[in-house]
Amino acid sequence: MLELLANDLSLVVPSIPGFGYSPAMPDLAPPAMADALAALMKLLGYERFFVHGGDVGATVGTWLARRHPREVRGLHLNYIPGSYAPDPGPGLAPEEEQFLRDAQAWWERAGAYGHLQRTRPLTLGYALEDSPAALLAWIAEKFDEWADPASPVADDTLLANVSLYWFTRTAYSSVRYYLESARVPHRFAPGERVEPPCGVARFPLEEPFPPRSYIERAYDVRRFTQMPRGGHFAALEQPRLLASDLLAFIRELG
Repeated sequence: MLELLANDLSLVVPSIPGFGYSPAMPDLAPPAMADALAALMKLLGYERFFVHGGDVGATVGTWLARRHPREVRGLHLNYIPGSYAPDPGPGLAPEEEQFLRDAQAWWERAGAYGHLQRTRPLTLGYALEDSPAALLAWIAEKFDEWADPASPVADDTLLANVSLYWFTRTAYSSVRYYLESARVPHRFAPGERVEPPCGVARFPLEEPFPPRSYIERAYDVRRFTQMPRGGHFAALEQPRLLASDLLAFIRELG
């Protein structure tokens, strides 16, 4: 995806603390990560910038936009943070209520990994940092379940991903993120919103995913794109679709 953007944008691609290339930090809470990235951008000379993120990047990116709205010109997401809970106001629309039921059913069916990472990250960390087979199984399962079968991730890419965690010994610090994130969920009080304009790329196999009306309760959604294919790992699965939507969002904002 980076090659598709490099001719049009100046790119800063940070490694999230505790994941792969970045060493673990004592405080892995997403707001602290967002503050660190804002400081990094200022140090690099960028007074204002756009932010794109998916999965953990969507959570950290949203905190960047919430805590540093004057610096963030626009926020582009292909995932909505799992802890996102806007103010329901006078009530939810039927499609929003259905989404909450579907999300709860998804977590009960497929969310055991998240519960374990939130509640027992250290115990899990011993296993993942002791056995490369365990680490491969833990990560590959998600690629198998969350990627679009029409755009599978290559085995070499998957093995490179697993090797990155193995050789840097960041399996534990990465799963501990779930515990730290659970302590500061994205809850919004009445009238509280993410101020910078937002673009959303909705890939069909990314589940659970809220309807636009639910996202708009706290995000200023200026662009919402229903993608024809792709799953959770959008930048790997469908880099051209994601890159083109990001560029279109930036151009629309001038």
